[in-house]
Amino acid sequence: MNSATSDLPLWTPMDVRLGITKSADVAFPLRWGIIGASRISAQWVMCLHACEGATVTAVAAREADRAKEFAAKYGITSAYGSYAEMVAAEDVDIVYVGTITRLHKAHSLLAIEASKHVLCEKPLAENASDARAMYAAAKEKDVMLQDGMWTRFFPAVEHARAAIEAGTIGEVVMTQSDFFDPIYTIQAAPLAFGATAVPTAITAAGRKAGGAIVEYGDDKCAVLTFPPFNCELPEVTEFIGTKGRITLEQPGHCPTRITIRVPPPNGVPSRYRTANAPAPVQHFEYPLPGSVSIPTAFPNQHGFLYQAEAVHRCLAAGLRQCPQYNQDESLHAMDLLTKINKAKQAAAQR
Repeated sequence: MNSATSDLPLWTPMDVRLGITKSADVAFPLRWGIIGASRISAQWVMCLHACEGATVTAVAAREADRAKEFAAKYGITSAYGSYAEMVAAEDVDIVYVGTITRLHKAHSLLAIEASKHVLCEKPLAENASDARAMYAAAKEKDVMLQDGMWTRFFPAVEHARAAIEAGTIGEVVMTQSDFFDPIYTIQAAPLAFGATAVPTAITAAGRKAGGAIVEYGDDKCAVLTFPPFNCELPEVTEFIGTKGRITLEQPGHCPTRITIRVPPPNGVPSRYRTANAPAPVQHFEYPLPGSVSIPTAFPNQHGFLYQAEAVHRCLAAGLRQCPQYNQDESLHAMDLLTKINKAKQAAAQR
């Protein structure tokens, strides 16, 4: 990798900031095929319409009529009642897998076997073993398998990552994150501590509501909570360091606001060394792209565009992964998800 370009804004996409892609390559032409005529697939397609190089050429669903209805609604040329037929189509370069999690492995492997690039919705698979098999298949075929963790591509998250790397908040000692879908909170751990950090202990409990503490040695940990869907959850992710704190504001899994608090030198913890004066606060706002229109969208779903554009830039550069969420980070998170699920099951049986 080339060294980072220091004069770029902190919110600059990581692939561009590292100098490994070109901003203009969002126009790199890719023909997308969609597996699954789901609501999430529809929102992905609406974002692709705003990506300069993207053309959605095909969709496949279990029933041909459903695929045809989806194609007609979203201006897609071809509709298939067979996933195998669609991934074999000559006018498909890359496949988006928008089906349920238990089908991610099978559908991704189907596309990979056809030598098509794949972006698969998160979580990438049901467990880490399946994820490794998927990545191995993609390597064998020399195609991209990109984990669909779109959180990592938001400008607010790009800013947070660059600030952490720059040492703005010192050494990160804790990350705290909450969301009802555990994989969103789990991905905060490798972002805070790096993909190569080795967890030394994992404690987890809970069924419909629960949480986990992932320890990295004696002085670092990720505190992850999974509230049930039907509650007023905070949806905030924080990175707590020896010199300051970064907050990805609600909704933390797809944030448009970031807050950075850095006390004066020797002012940490701030209120205990500054006569109860709070740390100075910096707020940064990153509005959603105005080029995307999604009626009744999930929160900030317009931000799919950030990941789509990164995929175009990276494939134009000949890359097989996006640095915002590469294979190492994806597998770190999948390993944690697998171990947390096992720990929760064991706790429930006691």
